[in-house]
Amino acid sequence: MELAADLALLDDDEPEPFELINPEGASPLFLVCDHASNFVPRALQGLGLDPAYLSLHIAYDIGAAAVTRRLAASLDAPAVLSHFSRLVVDPNRPLDDATSIPAVSDAIPVPGNRGLSVGAREARIATFFRPYHRAIETTLQRRLGRGALPIFVSVHSFTPMLEGARRPWDIGVLWDHGNRVARPLIEALGRRGLTVGDNEPYSGTIAFGFTTRHHAAPLGLPQVLLELRQDLIDTDAGAEAWADILKEELSALAHHPAAKERTGA
Repeated sequence: MELAADLALLDDDEPEPFELINPEGASPLFLVCDHASNFVPRALQGLGLDPAYLSLHIAYDIGAAAVTRRLAASLDAPAVLSHFSRLVVDPNRPLDDATSIPAVSDAIPVPGNRGLSVGAREARIATFFRPYHRAIETTLQRRLGRGALPIFVSVHSFTPMLEGARRPWDIGVLWDHGNRVARPLIEALGRRGLTVGDNEPYSGTIAFGFTTRHHAAPLGLPQVLLELRQDLIDTDAGAEAWADILKEELSALAHHPAAKERTGA
């Protein structure tokens, strides 16, 4: 009975755990944004945090949702965005990862994530994690059923500083299973004079890219994970400028021969 009680996490007036934009869009590009929102349901009482912490990067990827929504509109591309904080449960981590429901994030304790029961963990997974991933899977399968080959693009953002060190990249392009799809995009962004991270500031070969590895890799979909520096996209003007850049380069990528073939496992 504990599990049934724990499962009541969303009130009727609270949002669905994902946002689906333009599901019938004509573009072969398929956008996801794992850390789009800092929403915490009332039932979790703000996770015991000072509300100010929910405006920080520990709660969501600042600016990533704004860029993703603009891209979906300008490219006529489908997009699936999370509508829950990564502190509730991180949709871009394996469920057995210690950071899936972190008790501490960037040295900030998260009281509401300590000592969770099995039922409490399952409630978050069932309410948020699984519906978000089902939305991605369902939308992908519908497009594959029409004979299309989606190009999977995961949009994230990263902090300008980490442990006192400046992170110099304007944008990172992360990849796994070979970089033949990522390489043209890295080179095109570099020709713009941008400082581009090739599997920086994180590597696409590790578990941080769970969503891409879970959905795109098994299907052999062309795939890239983008990391935008947060101070470049934390205003409307910045998000719009970067969406314009990415619209051009992702449109070009969609016509590249490497993006028209399935990738190797």
